[in-house]
Amino acid sequence: MINELITKRLTLRKMQEKDSAGLFAVWSDPSVTRFMNIPAFTGEDQAKEMINFLAELAHENKALRYTIRTKDSGQIIGSCGYNTIDFANGKTELGYELAKEHWGKGYASEAIRELMNYAFEELNLHRIEAKVEPENKNSIRLLQNLEFTFEGILRDAEKAKGRFVDLAMYAKLSTD
Repeated sequence: MINELITKRLTLRKMQEKDSAGLFAVWSDPSVTRFMNIPAFTGEDQAKEMINFLAELAHENKALRYTIRTKDSGQIIGSCGYNTIDFANGKTELGYELAKEHWGKGYASEAIRELMNYAFEELNLHRIEAKVEPENKNSIRLLQNLEFTFEGILRDAEKAKGRFVDLAMYAKLSTD
């Protein structure tokens, strides 16, 4: 799988341990992690552990996460990628988050569009899923704008921060 994807304003680069400081800055903000299944990080070592965990999944072709960087500064402003990849069934699940100061600037939709193109055109996947807590209105609006289809609510689908949460299932097919 490719290590770098380029958009008009962004570079998506496969996560590396040397990205830990930039990712820690994102993952330590409770407003960013509010709807993630991890608590806000309190130390950069947690970011290194997460990066290494994701690198192992990527090595096994089970997932692939990228840092989101602005082209002009190279600053890490978030991450995105395929939380799971299931080649046997032709599908993947997206994940993404941005530093709060970059919300509302179109960066997430730009990054997700690039991930969608790569998944459908290069990885030859048929289905892209995104599971979102129903209270995460910004993420739901993003998926709707990208023409994902709402498929329903998965009740108590995941344990996050010590409690079970419902997840809204959105999906986009290569034939949509």
